[in-house]
Amino acid sequence: MVLYLIGLIPIITALVWLRHRVSDIIIRRAGGARAPVLAGNLLSASKLYYEIGKNQYHNRLVDWCTSQLDSLPPGKRTFAEFSLTGSKRVLITRDPEQIKAILATKFPDFGHGPMWHKLWYPFLGDGIFGVDGQLWHDSRGMIRPMFSKDRLRNLAIFDACTDKLVSKIPSSGATVDLKDLFYRWSLDTTTEFLLGENAGSLEFPIAPLVPKGDYYRGIKRIEQFIEPIIARTLAICPTRLQELSKSYMEFSFLHSIALYTRDPKLIRDQIMSVLFAGRDTTAATLSWAMYELSNYPVMWTKLRKEILHKLGPQATPTYEILKDLTYLKNVLNETLRLHPAVPLNMRQVLETTTIPGRSGEADIVLLKGDSVTINVLGMHTCADLYPPTSEHFADLKIFSPERWEHWTPKPWTYIPFSGGPRICIGQNFALTEMAFCLVRLAQQYEKIEYRGDWTAQKLQVDLIGTPALGVSLALYKPGEEQDSLSKHHID
Repeated sequence: MVLYLIGLIPIITALVWLRHRVSDIIIRRAGGARAPVLAGNLLSASKLYYEIGKNQYHNRLVDWCTSQLDSLPPGKRTFAEFSLTGSKRVLITRDPEQIKAILATKFPDFGHGPMWHKLWYPFLGDGIFGVDGQLWHDSRGMIRPMFSKDRLRNLAIFDACTDKLVSKIPSSGATVDLKDLFYRWSLDTTTEFLLGENAGSLEFPIAPLVPKGDYYRGIKRIEQFIEPIIARTLAICPTRLQELSKSYMEFSFLHSIALYTRDPKLIRDQIMSVLFAGRDTTAATLSWAMYELSNYPVMWTKLRKEILHKLGPQATPTYEILKDLTYLKNVLNETLRLHPAVPLNMRQVLETTTIPGRSGEADIVLLKGDSVTINVLGMHTCADLYPPTSEHFADLKIFSPERWEHWTPKPWTYIPFSGGPRICIGQNFALTEMAFCLVRLAQQYEKIEYRGDWTAQKLQVDLIGTPALGVSLALYKPGEEQDSLSKHHID
């Protein structure tokens, strides 16, 4: 048996070599070239795939992708490819022109692909994030109306949920994991917006939406919550739904979808998709924002000063005021630069196509069935795409909202919400929601303090990038810190 397996090795090696040569011929006939190859034979490719598995297991895949590009020769550090068998290739890219082609100019040639749809079907079904082509186009049209600016001007949902969030933050000096509260808060705001009914997770914590263990039971638990609400909505006659659409206070995302379709499965799939995206991305970004700000007291003071100048300690922010808070916008922009919600964005090549190569060189040919990994975080921190470090422009790895006062990213070098036709349809909703929450926290708390080893924090990525160690903080209202210090001194 051992001799038989050993005898297979040269046959497999020859087959892989042959597949690579066939790909070379197809690529040349298409008038283009390969990307730089990270692994050129079966042995090196096997070692590379072992490293991928190991880094994925230890939650370091994003860093691994960046390090592979960094290891290339100078001037060639923006994209590369690899393949185990020679038949299906993977391109890793942080090249803005390639990303523009993948997400926009060559949009029809790329998608999530059938494997993605199969993998996520139990959870997302035929919702917007699990499909391509006409199904995606129809989903986009169904969802778009509820994310108009006019709909977002009503901030009552954010107000009530954020008041509940603040009420859950303990007294001065006590440690609280804000990440946990943010995930519960964002679930409540998202279900209120989508369904018109609040999940109440700030009062009664529930398990994560996509448990790592019992996946299907986790999905069933969500369905038990949303399906009765869908049934009640479908019991409303279309004429009444049309009447509700004129009321920002009563009309929900669910009502809007029910005007398009009476199919409960299709409604369920769209709700699941937007619930997942709306909850996890917002909570993760707010967690990163408070993590970063806790290390820079001067920034928290500056943010609070801007907010108090515009609103004072109690006034409720309006949509227009939120958009006018410049430093707050810079804080969110910088958080999304260093901590994009989706650090790695995957696409499959649906049709053989080309994307730009390096300046003055041939286009890169991608064959049907190949995959692309867009290294969003790697691009956001690629020194070649930024000004040199100076007095007004901090090192790229440092959190610095101030850099946005003197600098605007070049097109397609900053894509926290993706880009092209598939750009995040809810980005304005998310930015408004996050801004509202940060305003409320800054109004209430004069100082914030990180509890634990700030430098030990790690990036955890399933699909969304989140702080692996939580965000443990102490928050102090004006005058409370001294009281707390005095109490600890007396004790």
